[in-house]
Amino acid sequence: MIRLLVVASLVTLVSVVGCTRKKPPVAKTGAIDYSQELAPGQMALRKIPPAEYPTFSLRQSNRADLLKSIDYSLQYLSRASSQRFFPYLDITHERAIASLVALKQTINSASQGMGDAELGREIAAKFEVYQSIGAPRPDGPGFTNEVLFTAYCTPIYDASLTKTGPFQYPLYNKPADLESDPITGEVKGRKMADGSYTPYLTRAQIEEGGALAGQEIVWLKDRFDAYVITIQGSARLKLANGEMLEIGYAGSNGHEYVSPGRQLVADGKLPKDQLNLRGMKAYFARNPQDMPRYLGANPRTVFFAETSGGPYGSLNVPVTSFATIATDKSVYPRAMPGFLVVPMPAVTGAAPYHGFMMDQDTGGAIRAAGRTDIYMGIGPDAEAKSGQQLNAGQLYYVAVKPQLVATYAKDLPVDDEH
Repeated sequence: MIRLLVVASLVTLVSVVGCTRKKPPVAKTGAIDYSQELAPGQMALRKIPPAEYPTFSLRQSNRADLLKSIDYSLQYLSRASSQRFFPYLDITHERAIASLVALKQTINSASQGMGDAELGREIAAKFEVYQSIGAPRPDGPGFTNEVLFTAYCTPIYDASLTKTGPFQYPLYNKPADLESDPITGEVKGRKMADGSYTPYLTRAQIEEGGALAGQEIVWLKDRFDAYVITIQGSARLKLANGEMLEIGYAGSNGHEYVSPGRQLVADGKLPKDQLNLRGMKAYFARNPQDMPRYLGANPRTVFFAETSGGPYGSLNVPVTSFATIATDKSVYPRAMPGFLVVPMPAVTGAAPYHGFMMDQDTGGAIRAAGRTDIYMGIGPDAEAKSGQQLNAGQLYYVAVKPQLVATYAKDLPVDDEH
């Protein structure tokens, strides 16, 4: 599934929803524009010398979840289709596999009491380290090495399989006339009789015009909740009989995201300091007549399919709480091990978090080296934690040394079906 992903800045809808899975570009924080795109062809990482390595640590990681996340990355790299995205800089497909195998062995062999210094020596002996160049410098050429870390999760909503009572706001299956590239997921649009493509319907055309009537997958009580799910791309839905329905991203209409939150602020409808989940829901509760205008102004929407075992990221493998990140896959490497140094208020308080996470998802509204999303889990607790995450930090990646690739590369079965 090709994805967009979530909590953005205080002036975007995604920070609004905290738990949103797909995020809009973050506005400027201070003088730094974290959402500024890189020049065409430029990658987000640069190789750094050992003197610039961070303090590596496993103390703040859940090792079981981290190892599970590594296995999901290896599962992705076992697919023939993954080879087309390598090499990334000097990281070949084989080296990417070897890097994950080497990291997994390092984690498995590390004692629970292994100190940061000892782990650092292990990493330095086996890996080369790359750092994100981050957002551009606001006062001249070059980059800050700073990345703005936001968060996303999978919320739980009440829903109905039929339009009944308060359940009046639909989510849709992927339309049969919407075509996408089977490998990249890039939307081609609606195929015309002459073989050409035309842009697919916008959100407003779908929601206000009833163009997809009969293709609803489920109905929600609240229009804003339904909108949020189309931003995050997946949800757990509780039906009246107590059953839990899981839906996941099946495609988008191909339009670019436009933030209704920014427009609310620009129009003076809502102060920046009230642009959060509670503030937005309260605003639209008071002004339901404004929802068509502001929510409909975002032409992008997504379509869903019933799924299980997820939620899934853009690599079509499950995402793992505090072990998966989402980045712009045009400038960051797929499935590779990232290492984060960033404050997580809901997890570590004011102290920075130091830990590995796998790059397994795509922030569809993230278009820059200065943005990363952290997946924080399922349900209300994850939603609360996600809503607190908006901090700058540093992002690193590790790749096993080229001379060690043969030592760690494994013959993984190739899955030609994905």
